[in-house]
Amino acid sequence: MRQIALDTETTGLSTKQGHRIIEIGCIELVNRRVTGREYHRFVNPERAIDEGAERVHGISLADLESQPLFADIADEFLEFVHNSELVIHNAEFDVGFLEHELKLMKHQKPTISDHATVLDTLALARKLHPGQRNSLDALCKRYEVDASRRDVHGALIDSELLAHIYLAMTGGQAALSLDEETTSTQGGIGQTGNRARPEGLNLQVVRASGDEARAHEALLDQMQESGNCLYRGK
Repeated sequence: MRQIALDTETTGLSTKQGHRIIEIGCIELVNRRVTGREYHRFVNPERAIDEGAERVHGISLADLESQPLFADIADEFLEFVHNSELVIHNAEFDVGFLEHELKLMKHQKPTISDHATVLDTLALARKLHPGQRNSLDALCKRYEVDASRRDVHGALIDSELLAHIYLAMTGGQAALSLDEETTSTQGGIGQTGNRARPEGLNLQVVRASGDEARAHEALLDQMQESGNCLYRGK
């Protein structure tokens, strides 16, 4: 299953006030593993950024003057997320802004559901932790996801954090294995996960010989003499 943890930054809080997207960050997960593939773009919003929003993400209009317009990157963004499940914290906000941008450019398919499905981790967190704070910061603390690199909000860093929060919220990564560790390639924000044992693998079982079994029992006798031997129970 292919999933995309997604986050955006904007010029303000409401599309009704003409606010626009200024940054998109996406992290790919396949079969519950962070793959290292990402999509990240800054976008020129062609309008001023609210002071409150700039304090949150630290991005000024001057930073964006040389960046592409959303219409210029829309096709590559939609190709990246095509047929995936978008994992978004407070999905109504991000999806609303993405669809607003697609409508402004008169895209033939301006509805995100035409391109991908959506899973809202804020709604999921509220079900799992009713009556508690479920912001991204609160969830990082609750699930012990390292957010030390996050000085301000940013679409890419927040999507990385969200990917690992989502995996923790829904049961962690795959089963343990001794031969491989997988971590996110992005700056050390990651969880170690391990590959499940392949199906149909024939493992040879080597039984202890009589001499080996007797030597084992003798060792347990010595342990019993010095105290309770946990391996034999009480």
